[in-house]
Amino acid sequence: MSQTLADRLAVLTSLTLLALVTFGSLIPSGSVPDAPGGDKLHHFVAYAAIVFPICAVRPRAALWVVPLAVAYGALIEALQPQFGRSADWGDVLANTLGALLGMAAGRIVHTGLLRRRLKTD
Repeated sequence: MSQTLADRLAVLTSLTLLALVTFGSLIPSGSVPDAPGGDKLHHFVAYAAIVFPICAVRPRAALWVVPLAVAYGALIEALQPQFGRSADWGDVLANTLGALLGMAAGRIVHTGLLRRRLKTD
């Protein structure tokens, strides 16, 4: 299957978000600015945002994107003590639920765009 511009933009967006989340997850906790909402909400939204672009363009990619995002989130949690942060299984759960929401939202958006495209053809 050939890559479209949408595919490339989705991957670029997801990788950019992943880099930002990685940076935010590994800097010392005293360096993290306060943001509205709780820690678990931040994890949830971050992993939903990472997964969403790819799943919106290629819903079947969820078969590898979601497990990869969940595994990456768990790896980041395991690495955090090396960076002066604490690991938290609750964060892994929030990451997982966020990735699942990103997948579901991506599928919904993809289906809506596909229906809209079919109506105009």
